[in-house]
Order: sequence, then C-alpha cells, then structure tokens
Amino acid sequence: MGTVTTKDGTEIFYKDWGTGQPIVFSHGWPLSADDWDTQMLFFLNHGYRVIAHDRRGHGRSTQTSDGHDMDHYADDLAALTAHLDLRDAVHVGHSTGGGEVVHYIARHGESRVQKAAIMSAVPPLMVQTEANPGGLPKSVFDDLQAQLAANRSEFYRALPSGPFYGFNRPGVQASEAIIENWWRQGMMGGAKAHYDGIVAFSQTDFTGDLKKITVPVLVMHGDDDQIVPYADSAPLSADLLQNGTLKTYPGFPHGMPTTHADTINADLLTFLQS
Repeated sequence: MGTVTTKDGTEIFYKDWGTGQPIVFSHGWPLSADDWDTQMLFFLNHGYRVIAHDRRGHGRSTQTSDGHDMDHYADDLAALTAHLDLRDAVHVGHSTGGGEVVHYIARHGESRVQKAAIMSAVPPLMVQTEANPGGLPKSVFDDLQAQLAANRSEFYRALPSGPFYGFNRPGVQASEAIIENWWRQGMMGGAKAHYDGIVAFSQTDFTGDLKKITVPVLVMHGDDDQIVPYADSAPLSADLLQNGTLKTYPGFPHGMPTTHADTINADLLTFLQS
C-alpha cells in the first residue's frame, strides 16, 4: 500500500499486491479500492499482480475540493500507472470506474494497456439528451444530489439496501454485511467529491472515447441493473468499441461483482487467459 501525488498535489491511495501481469481495478461511486477485495484476492491467488486505488475524494485519498471530473480521474489513474511503471496491464472498472477506465485509455493511449473489462459501467452516456433519448432524465441525478446533501448517511444506507444490489427484488435475501460495508466505504470519502461525482458519472459522454480504443474490451452487465440501465449502456458500448465483446448476465444487479463474485471472477479470468 502507498500513495502517489498528482500534479495538483492530490494524494492517491493505492494497494499493490503480488507479482506477475498487473490488473488495475477502478471502483464505483462512492466507494473505494476495498470494493474489489474479493477480486483482488482471487486474482492474486491466480498469479497476477493486483492494484486498486481510491479515487480522489474517495476512501483514503485526499478530500480535495476540486477535480471531481473524468479528466482528473483519468489523469490520476495515468499518474498511478506511470508511478508503478506498469506494462501490459489489464484495466477493470465497475460502474463509474468503467467510465474512468475508458476515458483513461482514450486520453492517455494504449502503450501500457493490454486489455480492459468494464462491468455495470456508465458509458456511453447516462443522462437523457436529444442524441441519447434512452438515457435517464437529469432530474434523477439532481435527486441523488439532493438526497446526498440532505443526509448522506441515510442515503448511503438506502442505496445498497435496495437497488444497488437488487435487495429490493422479490425473493432476494439482503446481506446486512454487504450493506454495512457499502456504507462504511461511502462514509470514508468526502461529501463534495461524491456530490460532484454524480455529475461526472452521469453527464460525461464517452462515445468518442469508446471509438478510439483498439485493445480487447469485455463489456459485462446484468440485465436487471437498476442503477445503470442495461439497454442504454452495455450493448451500445460494445457496438462502439473496435474490439468489444458483450457478456450479458440475466437477472444480475448493478453490484454483481459482489453478489455474484464467483461467476464474474471466473468469466474475467477466462477473458484474461484468452
């Protein structure tokens, strides 16, 4: 574990375990590198070097007031990969982290990247516009910001208790431990970063980024995702990528790397070894 300091003085916390080909994990909003614990242990035991960082304003990284946008997220990731001098890396991003991975590769090039995988990811564009009529209305994201500003702790209990992991679906047994761990990670981070981050993940258009990427990308998404609706995300991203493969999971929720870790890890390992 260590930190890397970016050009604007932000300290980015990261974990770096093992040796072998590096896999770099980018977490979702408003979580931290800890959200990848299951994946990191799995791939560490399969001989990979596993790295995960806390996005600026999240987890143990600096709670800076500025820079909570995809350009800074991508540049921070580039600073980390340069600091560790990573080569032939596989980048894996969940949700907002999927957008971070896509923007990083498009913005900083593929010289250090071998493959990528994005899970339940926000590209191409979440918010509804004239060009993206299938997106979610901006009022949805305005409401998320309002709930965060009113009572972040309550909001961070309600989201994992319901739609994030599909615990609001009939017959699904909720896990109090998973809910508590989501709340713990969220409350470690800064309210300002999380408030601004809602705009970053919902209003950034990744269409141009996806078109630039030539390395193989596995697009993994559950068709019962209540956070990033399937139809306006994964199939569109896979079509825009030059070398994209779509893997659809019937009934899986947004937080599928946690709730269905065995399936996700096995499929990701197959992709890495292919």
